[in-house]
Amino acid sequence: MNYQRVITLEPGRRGGRPCIRGMRIAVADVLGWLAAGMSHEQIISDYPELTEEDIRASLAYAADRERRVVVAV
Repeated sequence: MNYQRVITLEPGRRGGRPCIRGMRIAVADVLGWLAAGMSHEQIISDYPELTEEDIRASLAYAADRERRVVVAV
């Protein structure tokens, strides 16, 4: 998935954290909701401005970021 057009970084928004399409909903918010057990449908129901693509983009961004983590041995 090409998350670059969905995930935005703006210095003045949410402390420069990655957000969804310039909204004040951070990728970390979406990941936290998923980790808490919310389904995609529940998240979209609670936040109708989000789409299924936004949730998948958040997951893709997190996966890509995890692949880039350098581990000190």
